[in-house]
Amino acid sequence: QVHLVESGGGLVQPGGSLRLSCDVSGSIFRIYAMGWYRQVPGKERELVATVRSGGSTNYADSVKGRFTVSRENAKNTVYLQMNSLKPEDTAVYYCNAYIATMANPSYGVNFWGKGTLVTVSS
Repeated sequence: QVHLVESGGGLVQPGGSLRLSCDVSGSIFRIYAMGWYRQVPGKERELVATVRSGGSTNYADSVKGRFTVSRENAKNTVYLQMNSLKPEDTAVYYCNAYIATMANPSYGVNFWGKGTLVTVSS
């Protein structure tokens, strides 16, 4: 079993900042990429940012320069620092990790958290 638990969501005014965290636990052999996606009602889930095990990152164009994704491998934790937030950033943010489990160490599987709501509003 693998568990991803997000925290840090909430209500923030436009221009404000929030920091999301995602703790990964369970029967883990190796964590490859980790990252964040978001979804608003009626729309598909979209990539926000990812970070590979080696540290390389990838961002959606809409968040470049405002959001920073990072990971702490020793703690199996991924973060998303969100600055200069806009109302259009309002969404449920989901943590994602591509993980090889102890039961199947030869290949990775995508795991998801349950999501945390970020609301940007005055």
